Amino acid sequence: MSLTPRDRVRMALDHTEPDRVPIVVGVSNATGIKVRPYRGVARLLGLDPGDRYLYDWPELGTARPSEAILERLGTDVRPVLDAIPSATQLRNRERPPHAPCVDDWGSGQVEVDEGHWYPGIHPLSEAETLDAIEAYPWPDMDDPSRVAHVRAEAARLAADNRYAIMATPWLLFPLERAFAMQGMETFLANLALDPDLAEALLRRIAGLCTRLMGHFLDELGDNVDIIKIGDDLGTEESLLMSPAMYRRILKPIHAEYIAFIRARTRARVFFHTDGDVTDLVDDLVEIGVDILNPIQTSSGRMADIAALKRRHGDHMSFCGAIDTKRVLPYGTPSDVRHEVRRVIGTLAPGGGYLLAAVHTIMDEVPPENVLAMVDAAMEDGRYPLRG
Repeated sequence: MSLTPRDRVRMALDHTEPDRVPIVVGVSNATGIKVRPYRGVARLLGLDPGDRYLYDWPELGTARPSEAILERLGTDVRPVLDAIPSATQLRNRERPPHAPCVDDWGSGQVEVDEGHWYPGIHPLSEAETLDAIEAYPWPDMDDPSRVAHVRAEAARLAADNRYAIMATPWLLFPLERAFAMQGMETFLANLALDPDLAEALLRRIAGLCTRLMGHFLDELGDNVDIIKIGDDLGTEESLLMSPAMYRRILKPIHAEYIAFIRARTRARVFFHTDGDVTDLVDDLVEIGVDILNPIQTSSGRMADIAALKRRHGDHMSFCGAIDTKRVLPYGTPSDVRHEVRRVIGTLAPGGGYLLAAVHTIMDEVPPENVLAMVDAAMEDGRYPLRG
C-alpha cells in the first residue's frame, strides 16, 4: 500500500523511515519561495504561477504557490494560515503607491528600492517606561477576520486526508515582534541595560500572541499536524544573547507559549530560529520543541549536522539544512544535488528529517536549482537510503 504525503510526514516525525524523505517547500514564511524564483519555476514547467502572495501580503514578496506547482515540487505539506485583519488589508491596499506598509501592530516596512521592502517603522523605538508599553494601542486579537476562514480550510484539507497540515499564524514570535516594535538594536540594548522594561514588552507581546493562538487553535480543532512558531535567536557565528540571558528572560516565555499550545492540540511544535543556536538546542528540547528549523548550515557549529543528529536525532526532528547562502543561489544543479544527498545521508537515517531550504528560497536562487533540489530529494531520499 502506497503512502500518502500525510502518512509520509507523520512517519518521519515518529522517527521511522517512510518511503522517502518528506519535502516542505512553499508552505510558510520559513519554508517559502520568493516571487522571482517561483515565477522562474513556473516558467520552466510551463505552468501558470498565478498571482497570490503568502498572507496576501505583496510586500513580503513570498509567493503562495499554486496547487499544481506544489505537486510538482513534491511538497508533502499544505498550509493553513491566519489572515491580516481586514481593516489593515484595506488600509494598505488604499495607501499611495510606494508609501510605507504598516501592519496591525503599528510596525511596518519601507520600500528601499522598487519592489523591495525592509522593516523601518518601529512605533515603540523611544519607549522607556512600563507606562509607555501599557499605553500603546495594541492590536485586537479578537478580530474575527483573522481566523474566519481557518475552520473551513483545515476541515477541507483534513477531509481530503492527503497532505500533512502545517498551521502558521503570522509571526506570533515574541522576540521578533519586539524587534519590530522597537528595532533590533534598541530592543537588544534594553535587554542588556533595562531588562525589566524588555521583559515587560516581551510578556505584553506574548500575551497577545497567546490570545490569537488560542482562537487559531480553536478553529483548527484536531485538523492539524504541525504548529509553526519560533524566534530568531542566532547570528552567523553565535547567539543574539547569552545562554544565561535566554534562560532567564525568554526561555520561560517560550516554555509557557508551548505549554499553552500543547494543552490544546496534539500537533507537533515546529520552532523556527535562524543562526547558530547550538547552545540552546537542549533548552528547546526541554520546553517541548518537536521540529527544529531551518538548521542554518552556514552558521557556526550548525554546520556540523552529524553532531546535531547524534545528540538530538532520537528526540527531535529537523526541517531545512539545504544551504541558501552558497549552494542554492550560486551552485550548479549538480552542486545542489550533491548537497541534497549529503544532507539526506546525515539527517535522514531513521526518519526525523523533512527536507527544506534554509529559510525562504530567495531571489538569487535560479529556478533550475529549485527543481534540482526537489528532484534530488525524490530520487535520492528514498528509503532504504543508499550509502
